[in-house]
Amino acid sequence: MKVYALECGWLSAPAIAFIDGAEGMMKVPVPAYFIDHPKGRVVFDTGMPGLLRTDPRAAIGDVLAGVFTPDLPAEADIDKQLAAIGVEAASIDYVVNSHLHFDHCAGNALLPNAQIVVQRPEVEAARAAPVAEGFDPNTMLDGRDLRLVDGELDLFGDGRVVLLPTYGHTAGHQSLKLACDGGDTVLAGDCCYFHKTLTDLKLPGFGHDPEEQRRSIRRLKAMEDSGARIIAGHDPEQWATLPKAPVPMLT
Repeated sequence: MKVYALECGWLSAPAIAFIDGAEGMMKVPVPAYFIDHPKGRVVFDTGMPGLLRTDPRAAIGDVLAGVFTPDLPAEADIDKQLAAIGVEAASIDYVVNSHLHFDHCAGNALLPNAQIVVQRPEVEAARAAPVAEGFDPNTMLDGRDLRLVDGELDLFGDGRVVLLPTYGHTAGHQSLKLACDGGDTVLAGDCCYFHKTLTDLKLPGFGHDPEEQRRSIRRLKAMEDSGARIIAGHDPEQWATLPKAPVPMLT
């Protein structure tokens, strides 16, 4: 099994959007990951909507467009990132969305043949109310082969690609545990924006359930203490240390 880190653009915003009480501005990466497993091809998260380049308000609504400024070159789209490592977008078997915020699911539409694997509470919450003004994540799910998951799921039945429920940031947030030759690695998604969140537990001022999110973070910290590697969702310092495609991040 090989795992590739894909750079799907960057987002700039006031730091308080990422850490409650923080000051100044912050620019963070928007990652996605390609997992080439013997039994199937998986993408974990799919990046931002291309419409952000030309009409941010139409893409994500007035409120979020007033907060976030994207750095989104055309080559950052998930299909282009895959093409750069010789992988056709149509060949992806599974998309695992950590959650349905605009920077994690908008590229679903570019992977037309993939089954989309999402936690059931996430889809139910998204259908009850759009995540952000003017943006309904269900546009990335309607008409698709959708697999709703309740809790943990071993995607291929061999322990190498395991979905972990890490609820709190959203109602059905999930992380992805990968068992590679060097041990376990967990793609945390937005359960923790930054690696330091594992210890300081500092969250943004918004979120579905901060206490549940902290419980999920403590679970990840316990896994790290037992030897797992935790890769945070939007940590520019940690991101700078990771090998990027076309070099595999993990094997």
